[in-house]
Amino acid sequence: MLLHLIRHGDALSSEVDPARPLSPRGRDDVAKVAARLRADGTAPAAIWHSPVRRARETAALLAQHLGRPVMLVGKSYLQSEDDPAKIARLLAEMPPPADLAIVGHEPHLGALATLLVTGAATPAVFALKTAGVLTLAPAAGKHEGTGFARWAVREEKSPWTS
Repeated sequence: MLLHLIRHGDALSSEVDPARPLSPRGRDDVAKVAARLRADGTAPAAIWHSPVRRARETAALLAQHLGRPVMLVGKSYLQSEDDPAKIARLLAEMPPPADLAIVGHEPHLGALATLLVTGAATPAVFALKTAGVLTLAPAAGKHEGTGFARWAVREEKSPWTS
């Protein structure tokens, strides 16, 4: 199972729209993320997302652009300051075969990735920019403290590393 941790796309400022929907740039960046996942053959079968509007919109756009049926699932415990151990426990209960994406926020996603790779959420060794992706692969079918980073988005000029 691959786990794609995806930070929501760029959102409008709260001064422009208090609900903070995705900006045009954010929508474009999310479409590019979906194209990359599709091209790599790693499009997830399901996307868990935060209840916050910009994360819901990111998840819906990803699903729309992945070119395959994708189950969207709103989940608790995916907001900025939530405890990443709660999501790690849910992941540990999942059967491993299906790829999954989680769309959320920082610093939660960085702490979750750190927990899954090192076994401890702090100090965080990962941070995702808007529309950033970090793909993790669990070692030996386990989750917490045994995964490794497979690929991640870096900068706009050279956005992907392997």
